[in-house]
Amino acid sequence: MEKDEITALIAKAPLFSRISKKGLAAIADKAVSKEFAAGTNIVSAGATGTGFYLILSGAAKVVRDGQVVAKLGAGDFFGEMSLLDGEPRSADVVATQDTVCLVISMWALKGIIAVIPDVAVHMLEELVHRLRKTENALS
Repeated sequence: MEKDEITALIAKAPLFSRISKKGLAAIADKAVSKEFAAGTNIVSAGATGTGFYLILSGAAKVVRDGQVVAKLGAGDFFGEMSLLDGEPRSADVVATQDTVCLVISMWALKGIIAVIPDVAVHMLEELVHRLRKTENALS
């Protein structure tokens, strides 16, 4: 996949949608593509989280305490909390089809933020938006 295509896909993820072209290009440079067969755990609850995943193709489900809490497809992402704090994963994410993800490690992102701080500001805005949405759904 070409760098411009990768950059455009990253920009479609709400977490990165407000980031400058320079920031997006830096993220694209550090991202790697990984393939997961259907039925494979992409990440496991309780495991140390060190990366953000953007689904390029395929599908997955988020499972917490044995319950499917979300279904994900191309353009969806997960791992943003662990990307920032390195804490254990809060759920399993299981490929329900053969799935290709773009993966950005915590170390790569921290290096980018050190050089392009607005990346962090825009990510925080999206995380707060998602938190508010979750809180409203629980109310």
